[in-house]
Amino acid sequence: MVALAAALVLAGSAAEARVGGGRGSFGSRGARTYTPPPATRTAPEAAAPIQRSQTPNQGPTYNNPGLQGPNVAQPRRFGFGTGLMAGLFGAGLLGLLMGNGFFGGLAGLASVVGLLLQIGLIVLLISFAMKWFRRREAPSYAGPQGYQRTTAGGSVPPSGGRPMASGLGGLAGGALGGALGGMNQYRRRTDVRDEIGIGEQDYAGFERSLVELQDAYSRQDIEKLWTLATPEMAGYIQEELNDNAARGVVNKVSNVRLLQGDLSEAWREGATEYATVAMRFSLIDVLTDKATGRVLEGDPTKPEEAREVWTFRRVQGGPWKISAIQQA
Repeated sequence: MVALAAALVLAGSAAEARVGGGRGSFGSRGARTYTPPPATRTAPEAAAPIQRSQTPNQGPTYNNPGLQGPNVAQPRRFGFGTGLMAGLFGAGLLGLLMGNGFFGGLAGLASVVGLLLQIGLIVLLISFAMKWFRRREAPSYAGPQGYQRTTAGGSVPPSGGRPMASGLGGLAGGALGGALGGMNQYRRRTDVRDEIGIGEQDYAGFERSLVELQDAYSRQDIEKLWTLATPEMAGYIQEELNDNAARGVVNKVSNVRLLQGDLSEAWREGATEYATVAMRFSLIDVLTDKATGRVLEGDPTKPEEAREVWTFRRVQGGPWKISAIQQA
């Protein structure tokens, strides 16, 4: 029984290795927190739904802004008899009471109706002009390397142009270019939902965040964690470190290396921008006893692979910060 209990403790500890490894999917993706990100070649299966988030789940209406909620009041509809005929009938009664006969009050009413028709015509003309100006001033988005935006939200190379290779691996100086060839091809497809135009510098930041976050987690550097992640995510990660300390164990993560990655979607919500990226990476992940340094779980000489979907957030062009991690 003692051996069984020890095995269960070690299994639970191993399941919680690396950042969020055993904590499921957590964090926030703005208005798309509870909407699964599109599948990619790196993560072809649907990512695990977010289980812990400070963003309230308000059902399908919240996840699909275009869907009308069940409690939305329907506009009142006016029929011919309840609108114009009611006004005419009231005017006739007024004329009858004033001694001008039932239709005597319609003379004054005609001028009022004419005025209303003129006002209505002016409103229609103003509305038409505003729509026309909005269409002319609507921005045309372009992706990296001059890729033109499509109505489907993806990007295609300009006519006559040759698409340039780009991707998450290019950020590391080309060292991972071969491993990320699939990502370059994926970014040329028109079904990638990129409303921002994610470029090479953005991918470099994503890859750097992957390495730096695991390193800060391994060193238990709380201050660094709070600079890399949103306050919500930093709080969740700090909880993991506190749990490890309570159990007397230390999670050592090293040799983090990105193997493959591609963009799932990128979008804008007001002044805030989001980018969700699927990443497959290798790392050495061991759990050690804090007092003795003895390895409790994992192999310090053998790298293992992980596949996750990370969402990054930035405000008004500031630095990208990790806002959600989902298991793929």
